[in-house]
Formats: sequence, C-alpha cells, structure tokens
Amino acid sequence: MGSDASTCSFCGVPQAPDVPLIAGIDGHICESCVQLASKVVGNWGRKRNLQKPLEKPPIPEEIKQHLDRYVIGQEAAKETLAVAVYNHYKRLKAESGELTQALGDNDTVEVEKSNVLLLGGSGTGKTLLVSTLARIVGVPCVVADATTLTQAGYVGDDVDTVLARLLDMADGDRDLAEWGIVYIDEIDKLARRGEGSHGTRDVSGEGVQQALLKLVEGTRVDVSVKGRRNQSEHQVIDTRNILFIAGGAFAGIEQVLEKRLGHSAVSIGFHAEPPKEPDPQVKARLYEHTHPDDLRQFGLIPEFIGRFPILTALHDLDEEALVRILTEPRNALVRQYRQLFAYEGVELEFLPEALSAIAREAIARGTGARGLRSVVEGILQRTMFHLPSMPDVVRCVVTEACIDGSGEIEMERKTPSDEFAAAQQHG
Repeated sequence: MGSDASTCSFCGVPQAPDVPLIAGIDGHICESCVQLASKVVGNWGRKRNLQKPLEKPPIPEEIKQHLDRYVIGQEAAKETLAVAVYNHYKRLKAESGELTQALGDNDTVEVEKSNVLLLGGSGTGKTLLVSTLARIVGVPCVVADATTLTQAGYVGDDVDTVLARLLDMADGDRDLAEWGIVYIDEIDKLARRGEGSHGTRDVSGEGVQQALLKLVEGTRVDVSVKGRRNQSEHQVIDTRNILFIAGGAFAGIEQVLEKRLGHSAVSIGFHAEPPKEPDPQVKARLYEHTHPDDLRQFGLIPEFIGRFPILTALHDLDEEALVRILTEPRNALVRQYRQLFAYEGVELEFLPEALSAIAREAIARGTGARGLRSVVEGILQRTMFHLPSMPDVVRCVVTEACIDGSGEIEMERKTPSDEFAAAQQHG
C-alpha cells in the first residue's frame, strides 16, 4: 500500500505538489481522472435520456412526409428543416457516444450546429411548419415570440425566459433541455430602428439582438426557475447544442430586394421608360433571392445574421395552393367545418368553384392562408347561427354566389317520406 498511496490507481501518475491525489479506502485518484470520470458518467445519463425520445430518429424524407400531411407547398423550406433537424439528431447521438468517429485521422471533429432563419410573408406557414415539426421531434421544442422580449432590466421578458420555458418543457431535465429546439417567431420585429426624435432607447430591438448573440451561438446561462413551494431554483444551461430557428415576415424587405435585383429602377427625363411591373411569379418568390446584406439593410445587425447561416424562404401562396390548403391537410378547414356541421347531423359541401372563390378572396385580403378561416367563417356564420334551430335540414351546399354575396347557402330539408321512414326505423 505504500507505493500505491503515492500514485493514481487509474492512470498511475505519481503524487506531486501540483498533482494532488484524492485518497479512498483502497486507492487514490487524480484530478484529471476525476474530470474524465465525470464526463463518462455524464454521457451515461445523456445516453439514457436520449434512448427514449430518439430511439429511432426519422430520416429527412420521413420528416418531410410528416410535414406534407399538414403543410401544403413550401418544398424548399420543408427540406431545409428536415435536414436541419436530422443533423441535430446526429449531433445528439454523437454527444451521447452512440456515433463513433468515421474519419481516418485521430483528431476528434466536433460538428457545430447550423441555425435556420425562415423568411416569408404573413400566412405562408412559418409558424405552422415549426409547430408541426415539434410534434415529431423527440426533444423539447419551444415557440417564443420575439415581440415580448426586451433588454435585461426593462419591463418584459428577457432572453433567459426562453430557456426557462425550454427547461419546463423538459420537465426540469437539464440534460434533455440542452438538446432542445427553440423557434423565435417575429424575429423581424427586432430590426434596428432609426434614431427617434425623442432619443428613446430601442430596448426591444437591437438590444435584444445583442442579448441573443451568445445565447444562439452557445454559452452557459444561469436560469432561474420556480421549484416547489414557489422557491426560485437556479440551473446552468449550456446552449451549445440547442438548435435555434428564427422566422419573420420581414415586411418591407421587398423594396430592398427589388432595388438590388433591378426591378425598381426609375429613370428621369422625356425619354424615360415607365417602371415595369415585376413578373407575378418572380414577385411571389422574391424572398428566395435574400442575401445577408439585405437583412443588414433591413435592420438586423451583422453579428446576429452570422449566427443563422441557413436562410430559407417561404413564397406567397397562389390560388391553387390555397385551394389545396382548404381541402388536403389532415386538419383542413373544409374538414373542420364539415365536422362542426356533422355534429348537428347536417352534411356540408363546398362546390369546386366556391373553393376557388374563397382562395381569391383570401389573396385579395393579403393575409395568405391565415385569411382563409375568416373568409369561410364569414360565409357560414349566419347558417351556423340558425342551424341548431332547424332540425329538418340535412344538407348545406356552398356555391360561388355565397362568396360574393349574390346568393345564399343552399339547404336541403327532410321530405315527409324521409320523416316517415325514420319513424318506422325507430318504431
């Protein structure tokens, strides 16, 4: 035991003034071996946490197929998110020790995350994409609103509250929260504003961008959460492995893009040609041409833009896409209202020309797919008001005339023979 007392029982390093040893009952251990053992035990815990939610991670095609069931169109955005999430799974598996080094050299390669920035007008499906994605991922996913964030010390939520919500989604499991996904919506509202006439501080704009820099890139944050008996507890969360997805409508960036692409060039003089209207197809997909410099001109600071290397655009929806949105997804509006009418024992039918008219009305309102519900609700509201008081109605048909207000919803009522047959059946 005399010789063993002066050497580490694991690596054999001798005890020295700069190499202290921790004594146990039958051996000793040095500081380096303690740190190594801590990492090994930590990976055991991470592996146990990972096995349940990510036992068999879906491949990108499976992720996209799931998104296709709820989101119509936007193929490029769905493929980008599918690849980003799948790579996130692989990084987590590498962290847990389930994936080994595939390269031939001896150097360990640490794969860094690639945060995603979604650009698209209102009603193009940004929030729907991420909320649908949250249903299939095996890690906690939080949807945050950038408009509620302010600089630390001001009224409102600071950026640390996003991590507190993520920790809550993970049921207080810090290791699981450190592998989560955070979606920050309305990120364009953080754009840097010009100098105001009153010299007020932009506490909800550039200041929040600055606060998000380290959070998005990867840092250790002391998060205060409420524990039992409303006592505040503190946990340190490492954001290095948290995947951040940001999205915004970026209203007004079209002028920046059109100017750079030459669509808004105006000449002056007698021989000047009038400005040409851009092709509707090109205008609908204008966001696809967004460069980081366009975002800088819009008002995002360069440091913040650099934290989101993947830019993907969601284009405006045309009439055909809106008709598909009305009918094809699992939770399509037509199916929802058919179910509401079915509760009253009434069949609801939309004629094809009526669906096209609803799509055109939504486009005219400029609210994209989000405006479809308001259009359909306005058409069916009066009928839904009277329908519970009309037990003899069995079928309602929505025609094109119902959308422009020139006609009413056609109703089919029970005939005396139908009532007699129903009485015979119950008798």
